[in-house]
Amino acid sequence: MEIKSLEKTDFETIFKAFSQSFADYEMQVNAEELKAMWKRRGFNPNLSFAAFEGENIVAFTLNGIGDFNGIKMAYDTGTGTLKEYRGQGLATKIFEYSIPYLKEANINHYLLEVLQHNTKAVSVYQNIGFEVTRELNYFVWSNENFNNEIKDIDTSCFIEKIDINNYLFVSDFWDFYPSWQNSFESIQRASEDFISLGAFVDRKLVGYCIFEPNSGDITQIAVDKPFRRKGIASLLFHETSKFNKVTKTKLVNSDISCNSIVDFLKSKDIELSGKQFEMIKKI
Repeated sequence: MEIKSLEKTDFETIFKAFSQSFADYEMQVNAEELKAMWKRRGFNPNLSFAAFEGENIVAFTLNGIGDFNGIKMAYDTGTGTLKEYRGQGLATKIFEYSIPYLKEANINHYLLEVLQHNTKAVSVYQNIGFEVTRELNYFVWSNENFNNEIKDIDTSCFIEKIDINNYLFVSDFWDFYPSWQNSFESIQRASEDFISLGAFVDRKLVGYCIFEPNSGDITQIAVDKPFRRKGIASLLFHETSKFNKVTKTKLVNSDISCNSIVDFLKSKDIELSGKQFEMIKKI
């Protein structure tokens, strides 16, 4: 068995290992979805590594590289091990193997997200020095079951497509800093895959939503605080549904401290699907 970079490994080989590793997961991704996910998350094959048995990958860590909160970091875009190779500590060995290469690239922090109910993975990450930086909620719902009722709007508001690059002040609307995959940097990597919608009152932008139609992912949504509880978020949700190309919608990685999102989704009959830990290790 040999651990090495994925720099010279073709997509089909990686995709085969990825599919086999996550075959028992509820949510599956096809080849095009995986490519889109990689692009958005900044996948760098030169700084991604795998354990090979002959020509086949038996365990891997796919790393994205970028800036997060102003710090250059590596981000775990996907770590997996084929079922018959689990229990051998391969993920830890791959991670330890990668550290000198990441440091050589001037990367001193490693970021990941892990499902809270995956206690085995959480324990592994804690044992190698990762610390929880925050807890994140995620929501997934069927479009058929979504309560899309729009009550009387308290203000005169219209929704239209916008170029989000002209409205970067929307960060003033945030209750929390977006996770890696929802950051402006991630959105810019795959800008053609997103639709940005703005909510305007008296020609002033008071709310917005960034949506990925091919995945049903609500990447960012926020309303300026003085204009909340006026139906603006409901209008934005209603508008995104017109562009959705899949049967489900998801809102992933909202900060657990953000009660406004939880309460808003509850009003739409959407319950919490699960929680993740965001974890960082200084390397």
